[in-house]
Amino acid sequence: MPWYLRNGSLTRLCATARIKYSINVQLMTKGALSLLLPPLSPPQFLSLSSRRLPLLHPPPPLPATYILKAASRRLFSATRVQTVSTMAADEEVVGTVKDQLAKLFEESLRVTVPDQTDTDPLIAACNPRFGDYQCNNAMSLWTKIKGTGSAFTGPQPVGQAIMTNLPQSEMIESCSIAGPGFVNVKLSRQWIAKSIQKMLIKGIETWSPKLRVKRAVVDFSSPNIAKEMHVGHLRSTIIGDTLARMLEFSNVEVLRRNHVGDWGTQFGMLIEFLFEKFPNMEVVSDQAIGDLEAFYKASKQRFDSDPGFKERAQQAVVSLQGGQEKYRKAWSQICEISRKGYEKVYQRLGIVLEEKGESFYNPYIPGVLEELAKQGLIEESEGARVIFIEGKKYPFIVVKSDGGFNYASTDLTALWYRLNEEKAEWMIYVTDVGQREHFEMLFTAAKRAGWLPPGDNSYPKANHVGFGLVLGEDGKRFRTRSTEVVKLVDLLDEAKSRCKAALVERGKAEEWTEEELEQTAEAVGYGAVKYADLKNNRLTNYTFNFDQMLNDQGNTAVYLLYAHARICSIIRKSGKDVEELKKTGALVLEHPNERALGLHLLQFAEIVEEACTNLLPNVLCEYLYNLSGHFTTFYTNCQVVGSEQETSRLLLCEATAEVMRKCFYLLGIRPVYKI
Repeated sequence: MPWYLRNGSLTRLCATARIKYSINVQLMTKGALSLLLPPLSPPQFLSLSSRRLPLLHPPPPLPATYILKAASRRLFSATRVQTVSTMAADEEVVGTVKDQLAKLFEESLRVTVPDQTDTDPLIAACNPRFGDYQCNNAMSLWTKIKGTGSAFTGPQPVGQAIMTNLPQSEMIESCSIAGPGFVNVKLSRQWIAKSIQKMLIKGIETWSPKLRVKRAVVDFSSPNIAKEMHVGHLRSTIIGDTLARMLEFSNVEVLRRNHVGDWGTQFGMLIEFLFEKFPNMEVVSDQAIGDLEAFYKASKQRFDSDPGFKERAQQAVVSLQGGQEKYRKAWSQICEISRKGYEKVYQRLGIVLEEKGESFYNPYIPGVLEELAKQGLIEESEGARVIFIEGKKYPFIVVKSDGGFNYASTDLTALWYRLNEEKAEWMIYVTDVGQREHFEMLFTAAKRAGWLPPGDNSYPKANHVGFGLVLGEDGKRFRTRSTEVVKLVDLLDEAKSRCKAALVERGKAEEWTEEELEQTAEAVGYGAVKYADLKNNRLTNYTFNFDQMLNDQGNTAVYLLYAHARICSIIRKSGKDVEELKKTGALVLEHPNERALGLHLLQFAEIVEEACTNLLPNVLCEYLYNLSGHFTTFYTNCQVVGSEQETSRLLLCEATAEVMRKCFYLLGIRPVYKI
């Protein structure tokens, strides 16, 4: 059965209210360029653990072919390397380059300083003038052993000993000492070539890093019911999706959670307004209601201006929370109409989510708060029930003075559920930086309760992935001319429209079908919007500019799609069967530009690992852009088709294309294949 059509049902016993209920699970620019676009592959994990609300359907696959129109940052700081295999099951152990070097230096450290058993290898990429990588343990070791009667006289002799005691390995061509004992390593050309060729044969999944965590929750997008998704949701949605994809590639089971705002006092207002407009609930539909956001504003205006309506709306909340069928049905209809709108956006962006909104956790809240109260964490303050957090001016309110629950009580309960019911080891919350303090207080409360360990580097753990604002050309929050928040669907329409206009301007309307024009404009437009966001450090604000993001020069999706398509064109023009070359050909990296490209390819796994560990998608974007630059340099200086090294260089082209495709997938962008 296809992954997106699985159905099932399960029954859960609510531990707090002791209410048995059934949860139905339903998975629901410039220049001319011709491109071949495959559909984005679905995630392989897609956990079907308990969920209450429908999972959004993935977008339908695109037709096979479309025609499209179509610096540098490196982390040099040393990191503690976990010497863990990164190979998929039943495959030969590979690991990142750092992992493999760490194993060698681990052996050397045991011989060099046998008494320092808690010393982990510190491996980092180094300045290319000195080598490819370096081991940076000498200084810290000298600090520990100085004055203990050691035979070493300084950090450089320690580094020299570490280098001398390295076991022989085919991966190392040479070593040297620099400064206060840094051990520089130059990798063997033959070993780099062999590693790349092995990836071509066994697949790029053999380069996937393996993190220490097995299951993670990524909480992202999370729009509010009865309100349209706006440009602010764009960042959470695509950052969260990319983090989920990178974690999945790293062999982590990811529970993609859409924590929608589908519960609360505002529903009394919406339901009562619905009853007034549609006395006969049988005729209520999304067509009848029309613009749901306008419906919300009208109901809010009525709530603020009519005391009688306000009183009825407040009573409707009580009826809804009491489970009265009429109110539950109205609530369900409002949620479903909203969900249809979200689903259209997710389909456009190729996003897959499991929806577990605030209503799902509501029955668990009393039990969770009771547990915290028994631990003495909850106190009374001005009629409310709160948790005092050291260093914070205001307490963490978990029950309002009127007895109602709030975001804090829901988020505490969701965290408890994810730890205890879903057995997640890493909870990742993707929201704007304005919610940072809320999550700091949430995580501190969880640590005080003993749910999370006291440190930040132990599992289970929780992280808030904050992001900055999307700004307009005026440097202010991106809004329409009427000062309204920009709706996400309007933004996507505009991106597609601009791409289509560029295609028509270049005469493609006469060459292609209308369907080809539509699908092509959509693929390029959405990819450009995604990449323009993801390439920025998520913590910073960025300016939304269609002209820049749709440019085919510079660090844009259009430029990178062009680069990949050109590589595929080179391979096709050779007339060679690249799959056969993988089996019979040999990769040789004799030219300096060949080696530089090969080394950059080999660093793909550690880049993904770095992006996952630091929760920074822009690290992967930068790697992809630099990869394109390395390839351009290689292709400029190394003839491929018709050269004596044609077979080897075609294999290097194919390896580059493989890695670029995986980068595109992780970023949620469809690759292009044909110029």
